[in-house]
Amino acid sequence: MNAQKLSKRLAKVASFVPTGAVVADIGSDHAYLPCYLVQQGIISQAVAGEVVKGPYESARRQVRAEGLANQIQVRLADGLAAVEQEDHVDTITIAGMGGPLIVSILEKHPEVLRSVTRLILQPNIHAKVIRQWALAQGWAILDEVILEEDDKIYEILVLQRGAMSLTDAEILLGSHLIAQRSAAFVQKWTKEIENWQRILQDLNKAEATPDIQAKREELQQLIQLVGGVL
Repeated sequence: MNAQKLSKRLAKVASFVPTGAVVADIGSDHAYLPCYLVQQGIISQAVAGEVVKGPYESARRQVRAEGLANQIQVRLADGLAAVEQEDHVDTITIAGMGGPLIVSILEKHPEVLRSVTRLILQPNIHAKVIRQWALAQGWAILDEVILEEDDKIYEILVLQRGAMSLTDAEILLGSHLIAQRSAAFVQKWTKEIENWQRILQDLNKAEATPDIQAKREELQQLIQLVGGVL
């Protein structure tokens, strides 16, 4: 992967960036995504934020090597602290982190989100937490994608301002993903059910304490919920 050829996962993230947007890519690593977006003429300005010195230096080198230092500001900062008011950022991308970490980044600097109209989020795990946050904070899910790359399955959520309602199944699985019912979606949740069933079998052999019983009931409900969709 490089700035000219993104991974399948990042290419899909890029496809959701509106033409002419001002993007802040948080946790930008080598800044491949903002470099690609500028080089493709999709955007003209971006911020690449990194909290770790090593990836920050890598991003700076990449941006300089691509001749994009006037268009992409690389900043060493914690999450949305990389964004300044005069940047006029309207789109935020966060990819390759867990759902809870993504939510904590969004919650830490709510003032940055006031001018933002689109969030493109790619959690490695626990996408459910992002849907719960969106539901509570006045963001609606515009689109969702699930894809497989290098034997791993990733979800991408595209959020815009607005109200929505979600069932328990939609919070866990994603309303758009349920409707699409792609091969990657079925594969992911079939494996999850199999894993829950194995855990349940082990719990059935254990002493029936209140905690064990509560876990059994939780797993049974999950198996029933997801099985009903598949």
